[in-house]
Amino acid sequence: MAIDKDFATIKMEKRKRIALIAHDNRKKDMIKWINANRDKLNKHYLCGTGTTATLIAETTGLPVKAFKSGPLGGDQQIGSRIAEGDIDFMIFFWDPLEAQPHDPDVKALLRIAVLYDIPVANNQSTADFLLSSPLMEEEYVRQLVDFSKGIDDRVKEFKVKESN
Repeated sequence: MAIDKDFATIKMEKRKRIALIAHDNRKKDMIKWINANRDKLNKHYLCGTGTTATLIAETTGLPVKAFKSGPLGGDQQIGSRIAEGDIDFMIFFWDPLEAQPHDPDVKALLRIAVLYDIPVANNQSTADFLLSSPLMEEEYVRQLVDFSKGIDDRVKEFKVKESN
């Protein structure tokens, strides 16, 4: 990771590290989509939350690293890997019509994905567009807003106020 005055940059390699997540009502849709895109996905490193990753590996034969199930902390594990720069891309087929017991974790995961500027597909159409992008076959440099600068400025402001 390189740091510029206002931005940090992270380089994605040609072989992307893709997180695959699907709520229960969307798992069949994701597996169908993965089977249709197997040749493209096979060129990348895949990981996912527990049940989704296991189902994908068993039904498609693709190697998928499994983290914990979403409600048991898998969403948070994926989020931490995004923050560490170990996940470049996320495909998350979520069910917008059913409340999930771990909705706060899902919201936190989506916030982290935006904060770290990774491509995110929440439905099949977006996943199709992203996967068919020429950028999927190239290195790509993401520019992240350097939020740590803002934190440093707030700490300095606080110290000035405390000394007055």
